[in-house]
Amino acid sequence: MKNLWGIDLGGTKTEGVIIESVENPKIIHRLRIPTESYKGYDHIIRMVSTLVEMISSETGLKPDKIGIGTPGTVDSQLKSMKNCNTTCLNGMPLNQDLEKALSVSVVIANDANCLALSESRIGAAADILPGAEIVFGVISGTGVGGGIVVNGKVLNGLQGIIKNII
Repeated sequence: MKNLWGIDLGGTKTEGVIIESVENPKIIHRLRIPTESYKGYDHIIRMVSTLVEMISSETGLKPDKIGIGTPGTVDSQLKSMKNCNTTCLNGMPLNQDLEKALSVSVVIANDANCLALSESRIGAAADILPGAEIVFGVISGTGVGGGIVVNGKVLNGLQGIIKNII
């Protein structure tokens, strides 16, 4: 089974991780670098590329696909970002630009939804309340967001902030 690559793209830091698999979420490698979002959209693309290159160099591994959690969401019609607290992402085709920069398939989802889903499957909610029907996760960082998982699925919100990613 292939390793899984994930990136948490935040306003102040960008963190990448490789885990063995969904069944065995043992961390193979983790690395954090500053996002420096105040330097703009193109700089963020470069920082994500730099992070992936650094992780590849340090591990000798290459991603086939990368999942990225980011504040905001992808507008399903326009294919551009919206509702991002890192405002330079709004209106931009982040998914397309990252795929071009990284030369791999990229899947983008709201970071709070990613948190709630991961906690429901392999995190505290799974440990403390196995089989919990409803899990709510809150992110408080550069921005504040929340995700809700019901029966293992992320809920969709009216504006796409809560998006079914699995």
